[in-house]
This record gives sequence, C-alpha cells and structure tokens, in this order.
Amino acid sequence: MLASDPSRQTSRSLVALMLPWTFAASVGAAGPSSSPVTDVEIARAQRSQPTITDQDIENARRRHTPPSADALNRTPSASPRIDALPQPAAPPLDLGAVAEGFLQSAQAPRLGLTDEPLLLVFISLSMPAATLTRLVDQASRARAPLILRGLSNGSLTETVSKVQRLTAGRAVGVQIDPQAFDRYAISAVPAFVLKSDTATRSGCEAERCATGADFAKAVGDVSLDHALRQLARASSASALAARPFLQRLER
Repeated sequence: MLASDPSRQTSRSLVALMLPWTFAASVGAAGPSSSPVTDVEIARAQRSQPTITDQDIENARRRHTPPSADALNRTPSASPRIDALPQPAAPPLDLGAVAEGFLQSAQAPRLGLTDEPLLLVFISLSMPAATLTRLVDQASRARAPLILRGLSNGSLTETVSKVQRLTAGRAVGVQIDPQAFDRYAISAVPAFVLKSDTATRSGCEAERCATGADFAKAVGDVSLDHALRQLARASSASALAARPFLQRLER
C-alpha cells in the first residue's frame, strides 16, 4: 500500500475550498447586462412627438381672443356696491303682539284692584251676534270692560280679529281673564258683576278670593241697563254703585 503524499492532499483540500467561490463568480459573470440606447431609438421617439408650428399658435390665438380694455372696464369689481344690493323687505307685522296689546289695552281696568265702582260684563264670542252687538254698544257707553274666558279656537289672532269686527272702533275695553271667571264664580254668560267702592279691596287676582258680600252678580240674556237695575236691588251699596253706569246709558 503506497503512502499518500502530504503535498497532494493539501492541494486537493485547497481545490475543494475554492470550487464554490469559483462557481459563484462564474454564475455572476454570466448574468444579463443593460443595453445602451441607440441613436435610432432616440430619433424614433422624437418623430412620435407632435410638432407645434407657427400656424398652430396663430389658430389658438384666434380661438381665444383676450378681452379688450373696454370689456375689462365693464367687468364688475370684486367688491360689491352696498347701495346696489337688494334691500330686505319690511318685516311682517307681528299680529300676535298687536293682538295681545289690543286685548290688554289700557281701557280695561285691573280687575279687583280698584277702589272705584266696577262693572264687568262677561261674554263669549260664541254668543248670538245680536246679543254681542247690543252688549258691546252698551258697555262702551257705560264704560264697562268686556271679559273673555279664553281664546277663540285657541288662536290669539283669530280672537283679536273677531273682537275688532265686533267692537268696530267703539271705545270699549276687552280682556282675556279666566281668573276673573273663577273669582266671581261665572259659569254662564252673559253675566254681569257690580263691585261697589265700599267693598273690601281684594289683593288677590286668582282663585275665588272675592266673597258674595264684595259684589253683586246677575246672569241672563238681558240688556245691560236691565241687569244694572237688578243689581241695584241687591243692597244700598250696589244701588249707589250702579247709579253712574245707568246715568251714562241714559245719555
């Protein structure tokens, strides 16, 4: 058996170690490489681009003519003229506010808060027209306010419209005062309440704070002068309180 040569074994080992690196280098050298752009390709790309001639520029100028100086002067400026803006219309009339002021007019006194004789005529707008017309005329002459429990169909504007047609310019006060109906226990209309100047002054304006001794009451579809004569028979104080109202009616 021949002894192996140490120098040959060393060479084989070196060759084995170098083989992978040699193979990798040969593979990298064999990869693809980018080709340079040729003059032919550049010329082809230039030919594919549109060519703008002087005629094309002239045609575009004709199609898009710039505005003249006169046209620019006619163009409105960016800042609007305030005086040229449309003016808002006058605000609509607030019928609700007018109605409330009308029904709470100064002609009607504060009910129950006066030391003078007080005559109240309780009505409803659903009463017959003839009755309402007669009472409005007589209340105007006697200077007695008309008292409503509430609004007609829940509408303030409808109520004031009906009241305006009913009063027709007569100087008569109209109030919506449901508390007065409770204070004087009014359950039917027309009703008439006469409060003398000697009656106890009531400081309350709600509930039933007035007593039977403070006022006289009549109910029925009668004229105001007839109701006053009936109220005057209630007491000497009522007779004295009814006198000025009857005198105004007789004028």
